[in-house]
Amino acid sequence: MKRKISTPLMITFVVVILVIVVVVISQFFNTVHFYFNLAGQSQAIVVDNSPKRLENPPKDIKAIYLTAYTASNDKRMTEIIDLVNKTELNAVVIDLKDYSGHILFDTQSDFLKKFGTEKVLIKDLEGLISKLHQNGIYTIGRITVFQDPILAKARPDLAVKNKQTNDLWKDNGGLAWLDPAAPEIWNYIFVLSKSAMRYGFDELNFDYIRFPSDGILSNMAFPVYDGQVEKARVLKDFSEYLSANLRPWGIKISADVFGLTTVFNHDMNIGQVFENFLPYFDYICPMVYPSHYESGFLGYENPAAHPYEVIKYSLDKAQERIDQFKEKQTVGDTSQNIKVAVLRPWLQNFDLGATYNASMIIKEKEAVYDSLCPNWKTEGFDNCSNYSGWFLWDPRNIYTPSALENEF
Repeated sequence: MKRKISTPLMITFVVVILVIVVVVISQFFNTVHFYFNLAGQSQAIVVDNSPKRLENPPKDIKAIYLTAYTASNDKRMTEIIDLVNKTELNAVVIDLKDYSGHILFDTQSDFLKKFGTEKVLIKDLEGLISKLHQNGIYTIGRITVFQDPILAKARPDLAVKNKQTNDLWKDNGGLAWLDPAAPEIWNYIFVLSKSAMRYGFDELNFDYIRFPSDGILSNMAFPVYDGQVEKARVLKDFSEYLSANLRPWGIKISADVFGLTTVFNHDMNIGQVFENFLPYFDYICPMVYPSHYESGFLGYENPAAHPYEVIKYSLDKAQERIDQFKEKQTVGDTSQNIKVAVLRPWLQNFDLGATYNASMIIKEKEAVYDSLCPNWKTEGFDNCSNYSGWFLWDPRNIYTPSALENEF
């Protein structure tokens, strides 16, 4: 004879089960964040218990660029931290994904690992950032975007092809590129960014947000980009996507652009139009390296020998365009506070076109100050809304202390 379960007992049993389910689901969603995978799948990345970002970060960032090799070398990092502590520097920019396409840290993401693009050089990223933060150093992670030989090899269906051979197309440096219009690539960069965020970075910096600029461009064939939509529109849409998915998490983001975007009104056939980045990033970082300007710029046979003039002119033009962009957005209503990117340029700390000794680097910095904070000599920098600091680039990571000892 079958025993019947009483109704009160059954109700109690169901309630207990429901409570257990709710608790489990609650715990799960408290420890993961789902993102939408444009390929049609969802993944999860643990975001709880992440290291905290730097408390009271500096208003104006003065940073030096570091490769993952430098960042993974304890002796070099001790020297770097000592340099920062003894000079006006207060920040570092560390490669997380460089020109090689390799992801240089442990993403802890099954989704990313399946591509085989990780090459973990920075073994203890959490410990490194903790040490930097203990020294009050603002820490920025740098991610190259569409130049990526490793992912191009893993996903040739998303890479730029050589229309003559159907092999991977390569630029003059022998590097392959991804199709900037491919949504799956956008998603890949987003997931990589979220994986980096959980380590406690204060900001993420994105480079190579562009189409290729050198090589036999006429041989390029894109699997997704149809050639009908303007390249500038593709990058604008990508920037909007990145901003919408990252900035709500409170992370600052910055974009590197060619220095010539500040003075050209066209996209230089690479898709970079200065104004298109302004609404979507906290900082826009033109690479105003004087050595990268062609002979004849501003009438100089060798622009590299005139760092102050080249940089000040470029930043003056950039700020004019930012101001004009703000005016267009307000449509006559000056009461609106339009939030757009603030300038934070990359400066040259390497010899090319001229010898960049301490006096040349100091001239670069003075050009930034005179352009973006004209009254800095008498009033300081506290009230300069157009100024947010600068980055120094040396591919060898060998910087000039005597150029950094001037606090001005």
